Amino acid sequence: MTDQSVLVTGGAGFVGSHACKALRQQGFLPVVYDNLGHGHRAAVKWGPLEIGDIAESSRLAAVIRHYKPVAVMHFASDIAVGESVADPGKYYRNNVAGTLSLLEAMRAYGPMRLVFSSSAAVYGNPQRLPLTEDHPQLPVSPYGATKHICERMIRDFATAHHLGAVALRYFNAAGADPDGELGEEHEPETHLIPLILEVAAGERPAIDIFGDRYPTHDGTCVRDYVHVTDLAAAHVLALRRLLERGPGATAYNLGTGTGNTVMEVVRAARRVTGRKIATRIDEPRPGDPAILLADGTRANKELGWRPIHTDIDEIVRHAWRWRQGVQRRLAATA
Repeated sequence: MTDQSVLVTGGAGFVGSHACKALRQQGFLPVVYDNLGHGHRAAVKWGPLEIGDIAESSRLAAVIRHYKPVAVMHFASDIAVGESVADPGKYYRNNVAGTLSLLEAMRAYGPMRLVFSSSAAVYGNPQRLPLTEDHPQLPVSPYGATKHICERMIRDFATAHHLGAVALRYFNAAGADPDGELGEEHEPETHLIPLILEVAAGERPAIDIFGDRYPTHDGTCVRDYVHVTDLAAAHVLALRRLLERGPGATAYNLGTGTGNTVMEVVRAARRVTGRKIATRIDEPRPGDPAILLADGTRANKELGWRPIHTDIDEIVRHAWRWRQGVQRRLAATA
């Protein structure tokens, strides 16, 4: 164990907490910096928790000076596309201004290595599939625009201030820790698989399907679901690349390259849970592409990353197992 520390902003959240577990397994000490607005204290298990907001420059600087991390993994952001449309100011303040605050603190106090949690939302509507990293970036939501702006800021800091950075563009993060220690818990929940599992658990009457006349084999949208444990592994691989190389910024897609329709995910959940899961067809959402698929060739060649948990039944099974464990723990303490 090297116990080199890594500052993990937003490390109490879904992907960030899984990355912390992966860091600890690889000999790093994850130092979680989170305001707990969306994250969960119980998800911080592999290193210290420092409560603070990335906009609090003096607090952020104090934590960096104290732990002297070798790098930063930056997950702290708002992520709900619909909310970003309704309240864009919130997203520009937190995602863009917050990232600028972090970059300036890194420049002043070190370290100058950054793994940035980005998104396939930077691409907007696909002009060709699968999506490669050189695809035009024309985001259609404020959320996607904030990630695009942050990537540009990071590249500018890399040029001007010798920052070494990797932006990881997720497609649809899904699943849960196979050991059952971590899972997905947003409030409110907006992601498909947890919403479907709420129907399976009897907590909502049906899952809303936005459109069933897309040019896909069953008429519902296709998305590239990538297991959160595979995402976490990619972050550690990106960190090791940064520790070995000099300054500069690059980006990688993180996806499987194979997609599942919404109805295929529903059917997988029915198989996994053994429950009836009602569906309700709604109008298509504006700007929703019919198909989003990643080309992960660059991440495979340059990072050595290859997703392991690619079967949709396995992804749903891990999410369901974690959810059932949470419910058992709640029942035991009631």
